[in-house]
Amino acid sequence: MMMPSIFGENLFDDFFDNSFRDFSIGQGNGLMKTDVKESDGDYEIDMSLPGVNKEDIKAELKDGYLTVSAQTSNEKEDKDENKKYVRRERYYGSCSRSFYVGEQVKQEEIKARYENGVLTLNIPKKEPEKVETDASNYIAIEG
Repeated sequence: MMMPSIFGENLFDDFFDNSFRDFSIGQGNGLMKTDVKESDGDYEIDMSLPGVNKEDIKAELKDGYLTVSAQTSNEKEDKDENKKYVRRERYYGSCSRSFYVGEQVKQEEIKARYENGVLTLNIPKKEPEKVETDASNYIAIEG
């Protein structure tokens, strides 16, 4: 027997299969969940982007910040035999995440691939440039 979702996420989920829930950011579905692995020479970022097309994913490096953004849209139509709408739904959404990777990392050094709903980014480890202080820059204090 179908029970209403009074304490669930949405009362109408019982009446309609909510296929758009897959893309809702606030539903805890795993969109943009990220794992970061560190090795000797680089960092590997695995980001879940289920149901997103590769063409809808953008990765940008600016001022030491790597920003990954994705957008998706989905339309679903159900009609009865008289071609009248029984249900018609649309979803458009976008999300993004940013990571500070350092200003020493260059765009061409980052490798990215997208397979089976997971975006994998390999970012080389770079030591921050050391600013050496020279004693000749100090002002002598008399007295």
